[in-house]
Amino acid sequence: MKKTVLTGIKPTGHIHVGNYIGAIKPALALAKVADYQPTYFIPNAHGVTKIHDGSELRQLTYGSAATWIALGLNVNKAIFYRQSDIPEIFELNWILACFTAKGLMNRAHAYKALVDENHSNSRKIDEGIHIGLYTYPILMGADMLMFKADIVPVGKDQVQHVEIARDIAESFNKIYGPTFVLPESKIEEDTAVLPGLDGRKMSKSYDNTIPLFCEPKELQKRINKIKTDSLPPDSPKDPTTSILFMLYKEFASEAEIVQMQERYGRGISWGEAKHELYVVMNRFLEEPYETYKELMASPKKIEAILEEGAEKARAISKPFLQEIKEKIGLR
Repeated sequence: MKKTVLTGIKPTGHIHVGNYIGAIKPALALAKVADYQPTYFIPNAHGVTKIHDGSELRQLTYGSAATWIALGLNVNKAIFYRQSDIPEIFELNWILACFTAKGLMNRAHAYKALVDENHSNSRKIDEGIHIGLYTYPILMGADMLMFKADIVPVGKDQVQHVEIARDIAESFNKIYGPTFVLPESKIEEDTAVLPGLDGRKMSKSYDNTIPLFCEPKELQKRINKIKTDSLPPDSPKDPTTSILFMLYKEFASEAEIVQMQERYGRGISWGEAKHELYVVMNRFLEEPYETYKELMASPKKIEAILEEGAEKARAISKPFLQEIKEKIGLR
C-alpha cells in the first residue's frame, strides 16, 4: 500500500526561492516515487490569518497553484486541491479542537513569537493576536490527519506542527481506538533554514526573499542584494558557508557544482559568483516562468484543475469524516 505524502504552502505572498528549495523541490521529488501517493494542497484558509482582502487572497491562491503546476507537478497522478474546497477539513478542525490541550497551543512557535514581541514592545500580551492565529496549528493538524498523511515534508521551523498533529491524534486514538495515522516530518537537512538576502532566514515577513518567478532584470537585482563578506576577489572562499553557493547548487548540474567548488577554492569575486548564480537560476526558471504566466492568464484553467483535485480529495475526506463522527457519537 502506498504511503501518503502531504504538503502545502500558505498563500500569504508570492512563492519565493526558499519555498521552492525547502518545500516544493523535495515534494516534487517525492511525487515521483512509485511507493508514494502525493497529496498536495493550497492552504488558503490559513491565509486568512494574515490576509483580509478577498481579491488578494484569491490571486495568491491561483499563483500558488500555477507555481506547482509550472514546476512539474503531475496533477493526473497527484491529489492536488484547494483547502477551502474540502469542507470536511473544517468540520474535523472543530472535532480535533475538543481533543487539544490549551497548553499545547500556548507552546506553538508562532503564538509565542508574537507574545514575546508584544512583551518586548511593552504592549498587552495578546495584542494583535486573534483566535485564528492562536488555533491554526489545529487546522494544520486537520489537514494532515484527514488524509492520513504518512510523510509531511517541512522546513525545520515547521516540525512542531507535525508534532502537534501527532499529539492530537494520539489523544483521539487513545479514547476511540486506532483512527488517525501519526504523520512523520521529513526535513531537507541541507536547506533546513535557507538564508535570505540579508543573512536572516528567507521569509516574506522580512521582505528578504527572491521571488521564484520574476523578470530576469528583477532576478539579477535581487541576487545582487545578497549579503556577502569583505574577502578580496582572489582570496579562497568556503562554499559551505556561502549563501550564493547554497543557492547555486540547487539549480546547477553536478558538473557545474564541482567546478564552482573549485573556483571558490582558488578565489572568485562575489560579483562573479552572483553572476554565475543568476545564469543557472534564470536557465532553470525560464521555461516554468512562461508556463506560470500562461496559467495566470487563464484562471478558468486553474479552477478546472483545482475542482478536479477537490473531487479526488473528497472521495477520501467524506467517508473518513463519517467514520470519525460515528465513533464520537455525532451520527
